[in-house]
Amino acid sequence: MGSAIGWGAFILPSDWIGKAGPLGALLGLFIGGLLMIVVGVSYGFLARVFPVSGGAFAYTLIALGRRHAFVCAWFMTLGYVSIVALNASALGVLARHIVPEVAEFGYLYTIAGWDVHFGEVAIATVGLVFFAFLNVRGGGNSARLQFYMCLLMIASMLIVFFGVLFSDQGQISNMEPLFATDKAPIAGVLAIVAIAPWAFIGFDNIPQTAEEFSFSPSKAFRLIWLSLLVAAALYMLMIVTTAVGAPWQERLAGNPVWLTADIVRETMGTPGVTLLCIAAFMGISTGLNGFYMASSRVLLAMSRAGMVPQAFGRIHPKYKTPSVGVLFACGVSFIAPWFGRTALNWIVDMASIGFTFAFAYTCLTAYLFSRWSSQTEIVPGAASTKQKLLAGLGVVVSLAFMLVLLVPGSPGQLSTPSFIAMGAWALVGLIFYFTSAKRSASLSDDALDVAVLGSVRPVWARTSLEPASRS
Repeated sequence: MGSAIGWGAFILPSDWIGKAGPLGALLGLFIGGLLMIVVGVSYGFLARVFPVSGGAFAYTLIALGRRHAFVCAWFMTLGYVSIVALNASALGVLARHIVPEVAEFGYLYTIAGWDVHFGEVAIATVGLVFFAFLNVRGGGNSARLQFYMCLLMIASMLIVFFGVLFSDQGQISNMEPLFATDKAPIAGVLAIVAIAPWAFIGFDNIPQTAEEFSFSPSKAFRLIWLSLLVAAALYMLMIVTTAVGAPWQERLAGNPVWLTADIVRETMGTPGVTLLCIAAFMGISTGLNGFYMASSRVLLAMSRAGMVPQAFGRIHPKYKTPSVGVLFACGVSFIAPWFGRTALNWIVDMASIGFTFAFAYTCLTAYLFSRWSSQTEIVPGAASTKQKLLAGLGVVVSLAFMLVLLVPGSPGQLSTPSFIAMGAWALVGLIFYFTSAKRSASLSDDALDVAVLGSVRPVWARTSLEPASRS
């Protein structure tokens, strides 16, 4: 849950309210959370069947082979790198409220109606370099520290929520109109649902730890759906905080940098803003640390599988970290701060499409390995009609997310800048794939299994995808 709640919960509520209205945003995130639980069922199942690090990349390789594994991993990396870039850009927004005289130094240009300043670009860049340095040195947060930071973040959010709600300015009537007036309510809700893959990513960390913690299937799934429900509740908490503090249409017309902070300052003063900034900074810091690590780890696995240049497989001689992958993510993320706050929504869209690929492949793998209750199971617990149906539903849900994001005219359609950036990412992927094709082809299936899974896959995994008609 601590990974799923990041800076977006504190900075983007006004953007979501503008798209769908307060109630539309609440419904969109709630529905998105429920759909993610459907996807999470497949992650919980595969975490037990294949208790290895690598997540969707490993699952896809086992079930569908190298090419599909590459597509899955490359777009998953897009999602991870996008979150790194997002967190860096969010630092600039945060700085405007903490040190405005620094962040707003040196006007550069206006893009998409937003003034970009050298100060905020510099702050975001320094943040990227600093956290890249920490990750090269292996300085990530411990699980214990992450836990306590999560508790402090939740406590801060609750204090801010009740502080705004029970202030003289806090009025439920400020939430009216409940839906955006420039579009149909369903369109607004779907636009918010479309960002669910980005909003709730982090639950996949649970199956990622399967190798270390040997979760039972029931415990893994319980942790997944609890983390998703709590994350959805906290997102909704900040939307209500923003909406009840002032008439939202009137305030959004002024194009505020960070409306939630403005409202908290008006209702709770400096102490409230301090709590909000602390919570947002923790979300940003843990996001930068965690997703630098995630993106570099995926690139490391892909390099060992011969799917991207060998350089990504190099381990730092002193710190034993995948430093090239960290620096690659850092370099790509340098672009985002130069587009200002407007780029936040563009990058959210790219992150969503990246994770949607991973979700689709994971659910498809779970469907292929599951068996109907009447069939003979190869792996204990695989013969379950309920599991089979939920995995199939997960595939449908993931494809629906893709359609909402990619089909022209849909409520959640990617913006033109997002399409351009995604096309550039796909082109880089194709270049990497074809330049590494010879090295990849030289790896035997067993060698590939060892590189990605840590060992040769069991015999049943080689045969279980054959038609299972025996009872």
